[in-house]
Amino acid sequence: MTLFRARIFLLASVIWVSGLGRLFAEDAPSMPGLPSQAASGAQIDAIGNSVVKVFGTRRGPDVMKPWTKLDPLEISGSGLVIEGNRILTNAHLVQYVTNLQIQGSQAGDRISAKVETVSQGIDLAVLKLDDESFFATHPPLMRAVGLPRIRDSVLVYGYPTGGESLSITKGIVSRIDFSSYGGTHFGLRMQIDAAINHGNSGGPAMVGDKVIGLAYSFLSGAQNIGYIIPNEEIDLMLKRVAAGGAYRGRPMSADAYQSTENPALRRFLHLDPGVQGVVVIKPALDDSAYPIKRWDVVTRIGEVPVDNQGMVKLRDDLQVSMTYLYQGLGDGAFVPVTVIRGGRAESVQLPIATDLPVLFADLEGSYPSYFILGPLVFSRASLQLVALTASLPATTEWLEKHDSPLLTRLGDKPAFPGEDVVVLCPFLASALTVGYRDPALRVVKVVNGTPVRNLLHLVALLRDSKQKFVVIEFADQHVEKFVFRQQELVASTEAIMANNGIRSQGSADTMAEWNRTP
Repeated sequence: MTLFRARIFLLASVIWVSGLGRLFAEDAPSMPGLPSQAASGAQIDAIGNSVVKVFGTRRGPDVMKPWTKLDPLEISGSGLVIEGNRILTNAHLVQYVTNLQIQGSQAGDRISAKVETVSQGIDLAVLKLDDESFFATHPPLMRAVGLPRIRDSVLVYGYPTGGESLSITKGIVSRIDFSSYGGTHFGLRMQIDAAINHGNSGGPAMVGDKVIGLAYSFLSGAQNIGYIIPNEEIDLMLKRVAAGGAYRGRPMSADAYQSTENPALRRFLHLDPGVQGVVVIKPALDDSAYPIKRWDVVTRIGEVPVDNQGMVKLRDDLQVSMTYLYQGLGDGAFVPVTVIRGGRAESVQLPIATDLPVLFADLEGSYPSYFILGPLVFSRASLQLVALTASLPATTEWLEKHDSPLLTRLGDKPAFPGEDVVVLCPFLASALTVGYRDPALRVVKVVNGTPVRNLLHLVALLRDSKQKFVVIEFADQHVEKFVFRQQELVASTEAIMANNGIRSQGSADTMAEWNRTP
């Protein structure tokens, strides 16, 4: 696996405090009231009655042709009835979907549905039905309190591809961790060994007659490694939505840490043998006012000790990343931590946020921004565009060879407010491009001698240029420069767009900038 593909995999792997006293008890129960035996036939029938099949037509974005959409694709998945006459499913299932419908088990008719709320970061969505009489005979499933134990037996219900009827697969809970759901969004995640396939997304995982979470993904290329969104994440989302807000995921920090296991490193940090924790190798901000400093050793989150791998113990069979504790501690903007600084313990307030800025942002259900001038199509690089390159070996090799920012800055935060990466898409056919190589995925660095800050800045540079020529330079090493006559670019735009069936010269944001009076 190349470095680029490895970083893509880590960034978007798997495509993805109230009650602290109870959670940290060594003898914490598995889940109150959950039976250890397998569900009975009657239970299975009752559960199946509250699991639905979700249908729709998806037209996702074409990141290489940002003015259009991909061809329509009929999709199907699963969902479950929850309280409030609603259906819970995955965000990725209903993203970019129209003609959304659901169908109950053994039912003939489909019922129109609409998306009530979407939480992209944690891959959850809530649907409402046009005909709520459906819920009179399809009651909500009960969600369990707490997390299951490792090796608890679990049944996964859903409508995977390969058949029309409800499917039930059996396995065990094999792992619970706190990890990325893609991008900067983190949460608890359960791994199970029950078979999960396309179409299972949105279906419930059950222990006995209670839901322990929602199926959302499986590890491609591996056998029976599936992933479940636990109830804790579901409840956080539903509570936030009930309060009138949008759920943006758990709070996180942008500081980078490393283990303190190495003996020489420990001596360098003046750590006593009994001290455990992780060392800050890169603070989120290189600012004297920022409370976390380079070489600080974080030893506690609140009152909970952190080990040398940055893990905290929730119970006898469960350890997770210390960042799990950020939820519910402090005031929502800061969390209390203890650090060793210069050999002495200090208490500091660590800044946290639910939205960490990233250079390559997830489209989160929107369509890419773009701007067309002559045969040139400029677009803002998104996480989806960067991820696409991982599936194109020749493109990956080219990016690595030329030290493209699409590789070298993957995972970075913006260097300044408003920074984004502007790329060129493939040329639109025109005699103006004779002699130039196709610019697809080349990062635009400079236009007419001015460094490009973001896509709107580039549009403004082109709009306000008084020069005879437009000179475009790229961030990728050893790449040619493009020179065009400004007048020819402007004059050819309408005809080139008509020839390619393009309706708009740009997305709404870029056209507002293009038409703005300087």
